[in-house]
Amino acid sequence: MQFWEITLKLLEGLQTTTLIFILTLVMALPLGLIISFGSMSKFKPLAFVTKVFVWIIRGVPLMLQIFVVFYVPGFFGWTFLDRFPSVIVAFVINYACYFSEIYRGGIESIPKGQYEAGQVLGMKKSEVFFKVILMQVVKRILPPMSNEVITLVKDTALARVIMVVELLKAAENYAAYGIIWPMFYTAVFYLIYVGILTLLFGFFEKKLSYYKI
Repeated sequence: MQFWEITLKLLEGLQTTTLIFILTLVMALPLGLIISFGSMSKFKPLAFVTKVFVWIIRGVPLMLQIFVVFYVPGFFGWTFLDRFPSVIVAFVINYACYFSEIYRGGIESIPKGQYEAGQVLGMKKSEVFFKVILMQVVKRILPPMSNEVITLVKDTALARVIMVVELLKAAENYAAYGIIWPMFYTAVFYLIYVGILTLLFGFFEKKLSYYKI
């Protein structure tokens, strides 16, 4: 009976893990694209500021960023964010910066001749990007993007540092009563989660295989 009760508690934690995962992806993917445009901007001050910001975020541990978002506003007399929104803000900013570098690498890897060819045909720059370049970029960035997404699944466990009860924290709560095995049991959930994502990305890679690069 204890096994099923603990499984149900872990499934509740998994719901929080999934919510962090989904919200981070939904917001970080488009934000990362915007940041990548900033870092590639021909306006040098904007490009410099964006690159410095990305460097800082990528260079500081995500755990510390969670602490900063949750605790630092209080030092200035500002209103504290609740625990869960603090986690989401930290995750979105962190992963948007990582995604931005993947986007930037993918966009800059496309030969400039394709942009020029599109413009010769009378297409606007935005049309060239969305109709000619975008799907080639998606094809190129899918492998590194899949690695980051899989890493995100495991990074959700960092939410527990400010007492958000995700999957690992749900198992960790039992350790206070001397019940250790749920900590190892969470590996099953993570492996299944990652396995599903691996199959999904494999499917997308096959779908995009006709974009020869």
